[in-house]
Amino acid sequence: MVQKTLYFLRRYLRKGAVRIGMQMRKIFHGFFEVEPQERAKLFFLALAFFFIIAGYTIARDLKDAMFMNIVGREYIPYAKTLSMFILVPAIFIYSLLVDRVRRYQLLTIYSTFYGFAYLLMAYYIGHPTIGLLNKALGPDRLFGWLIYFLVEGYSPFVVGSFWAFANSVNDPEAAKKNYGLVVSGSKIGGALSAGAAWWLFSWASVQNSHVVAVYAHQIALFIAALFVLCIPIVLYYCMRLVPGEYLHGYEAAYRIEKQGKEKTGILEGLILLLRYPYVMGIFGMVYFYEVISTVLSYLRLGVAEDLCGGNVSAKTAFLFKIYFITHLIGLMIALFGTRTLQSLLGTRACLLLVPLMTGGFLFFMLSSGDSYAVVYAFIALKAINYAFSWPVRETLYIPTIKDIKFKSKSWIDAFGSKVARTSGSAVNVGMTHIGSHYFMAAHSFFFAGIVSLWFLAAFLLGRRFERAVKHNEVIGA
Repeated sequence: MVQKTLYFLRRYLRKGAVRIGMQMRKIFHGFFEVEPQERAKLFFLALAFFFIIAGYTIARDLKDAMFMNIVGREYIPYAKTLSMFILVPAIFIYSLLVDRVRRYQLLTIYSTFYGFAYLLMAYYIGHPTIGLLNKALGPDRLFGWLIYFLVEGYSPFVVGSFWAFANSVNDPEAAKKNYGLVVSGSKIGGALSAGAAWWLFSWASVQNSHVVAVYAHQIALFIAALFVLCIPIVLYYCMRLVPGEYLHGYEAAYRIEKQGKEKTGILEGLILLLRYPYVMGIFGMVYFYEVISTVLSYLRLGVAEDLCGGNVSAKTAFLFKIYFITHLIGLMIALFGTRTLQSLLGTRACLLLVPLMTGGFLFFMLSSGDSYAVVYAFIALKAINYAFSWPVRETLYIPTIKDIKFKSKSWIDAFGSKVARTSGSAVNVGMTHIGSHYFMAAHSFFFAGIVSLWFLAAFLLGRRFERAVKHNEVIGA
C-alpha cells in the first residue's frame, strides 16, 4: 500500500514538474522572443551598449571621486553649472558631424575619442603635481575640472549617439519588444565593471596607502578605456553582418530621409527643440529626472564622506558599491519588467508610471529620516531610469526626423540635462543655507512640485506619441 502511494505521488509530482516547466518555458519564451531577422541587430546593439555603459560606469563615479579629492566636494554644484556652458561648443561640433558622417560613424568617432581620452587621464592621474598624488585641494586644480567636464560629455555624445542610432534602425514595435533586452546588455556591463571597481577600491582602502589609491584609480580608468575602444569594433561588424533592409527603422521617417535634404546647420537642433512642443516635452522628461537625480546625488556624496572620512579609496569603493547594486536591480527590471510593462500598458501609461514611482521613493526617503534612505532612494531612481524610463523615453524619438533624432537630442542630452543639473545644483546650494529644522519641509515642497509637473508632461507627451504612431506621422517632417 505504501509503495503504491509513493508510486502515485512520484508520478503526480513528475507530471506537475513537467507542467510547471512548460509554463516557465512559455513565459521565458515570451520574454525573449525575437524575430529571426532582428536577432543579429539586437545582439550587436546589446553588445555595443554593454561596452558603452561598462566604460561609463567606471568613469562617471571616478569623476566625482577624483573631483572631490582634487578640487573639493563643495565645488561640485559649480562644476555642474559650468559644464552647461562648456558643452555648447561641443554640441556645435556634434551638429556639424551629423550632416557629414553616417549614423554609426558618429558613434565610432566619439567612442574612439573617449577611449584615448581615458587613457591620457589614467596616465596623468599619477602626476605628482596635477594628479591625485598632490593632496592639496582647491579650485585652482585645473586637471580636476578638466576630468569633470570631459566625463560630463560622455553621456550626451556617446550614450546619446548610441540611442540616436538605435532609434533610427528600429520601429516603435521593435523598440517595445527589444529595447528591454538591449538595456539588459548595458546592465550586465555596468554590474561587471562596477563590481570589479568596488572590489579594486575595497582592496585599496584596506592598504590605507595614498599611493595605492592612485594606482587603483589609474587601473580603473585604463579598464574603462579598453571597454570604450571595443565599441567601434562592434559597430564595424554590425554594419557588415546585418542586412541593410533591417537598418532603416520607422518606415515613414526612412522614406523622408531617402528623399534627401540640404545640410541644416549647427542650430537646427535647437530650432526644432523650440518649434515643436513634442520635442520640448521630451526635454521636460529629461529635465525633471535630472533635477531630482542631481539633488539625490549630492546628498549621496555627503553620506559617502560621512561614512568614509578622508579615505580616498573607501569613498570610491562606496560609490561603486551603490552602482553595482543599481545595475543588478536594473538588470532584473530590464529582463522581466520593461518589455512586459510596455506590452501590457503601452508607452503612454509607462511614461506616467515613472513619476508616480519616483514620488513614492521620495516620500519614503523624506519620511524615513535615515541617512541611508537617501542611498536607497538614489538606487531606486537610477535603476528605474536606466532600465525602464530611459528605453521608454528613447522610443519617443522614433517617429521623428533625423535632425530631431540626432541634433535636437544632442541639445536635450547635453545642454538640456546640464540646465537641469544646474537647477538641481542651485537647489543644493540653497539647501545648504537652510537650517536642518526646515530640511524636510523644503525638500518635500520642492519634490512635490517637480513630480507633479513631470506627471503632466508625461501625460501630454504620451498622448501625442500614440497619435503620431497611429496615423503614421513623422514629427518635424
